[in-house]
Amino acid sequence: RRLAYVGITRAKHRAYISFAANRRIHALWQSSLPSRFIDELPKNHVEVTESAMAGASYQNYGQSRFAQDFARDSNYTSPGWRRARENAEAASRVRPPAYETHAELVATSDPAAASYNTGERVFHQKFGYGEVISIDGNKLTVDFDKAGRKKVIDSFLERV
Repeated sequence: RRLAYVGITRAKHRAYISFAANRRIHALWQSSLPSRFIDELPKNHVEVTESAMAGASYQNYGQSRFAQDFARDSNYTSPGWRRARENAEAASRVRPPAYETHAELVATSDPAAASYNTGERVFHQKFGYGEVISIDGNKLTVDFDKAGRKKVIDSFLERV
């Protein structure tokens, strides 16, 4: 807002201020209103010269004093807008395909193979040095010197 004010006040002859009446967000058209900053500009210094793209969606809002100007010459009946609306409606009905991914096992988990004891010093690649506090199968609660208390799988630890 402050930067816009600086730009407007430093303009030598004219300042052109625009806004996006419609945006395409995630393959859907979203209508939006001008910011209240534009609404607060002095009426006697504002000349609305919008392209007919702004259209009829503003007539329902009425929150902007520019709403009547934008609703006047709607181009929402053009083939491009009709096609965009139809595509948006079709996209909302079609369920996106499920994605299949491939993953590799990072750490094996064998609850019967807990080979650590409480009080034992261990090292973890990310958390550093620590002491085993409790054991639940292959999940160890370790009080790390710098990272605090964490639950980790024993295969991520090394004995010190």
